[in-house]
Amino acid sequence: MVVAAAQPDARLFPLFLAATAGNVLGAAVNFALGRSLLRFEDRRWFPVSPANRRKAEALFGRYGRPVLLFSWLPVIGDPLTLAAGLMRTPFAVFLVYVTIGKAARYAVLLWLWNAITG
Repeated sequence: MVVAAAQPDARLFPLFLAATAGNVLGAAVNFALGRSLLRFEDRRWFPVSPANRRKAEALFGRYGRPVLLFSWLPVIGDPLTLAAGLMRTPFAVFLVYVTIGKAARYAVLLWLWNAITG
């Protein structure tokens, strides 16, 4: 995203929207995996290790749905979205929290980029 933002003709708002939408769609895939495809957890292509899944389930169980605001974090974000599916979080609720968290990350990144390059 930073490379795209560095282009002379970069339009930051469309970049923000595209990055957020793409990341939310990826999280929705993990949600679907948690909802119905956990039986494939032992496959190499499965995006979350069993250990990370257990950690995410513990966090999710302790803090509830608002923990999805942190779905943007490396390592723990994907397991959190998977755990949301496992724990049968309503998709609309999932979508609100995940979108807020991921949008906030990209907004901060672009704001910092703009402040640095001014």
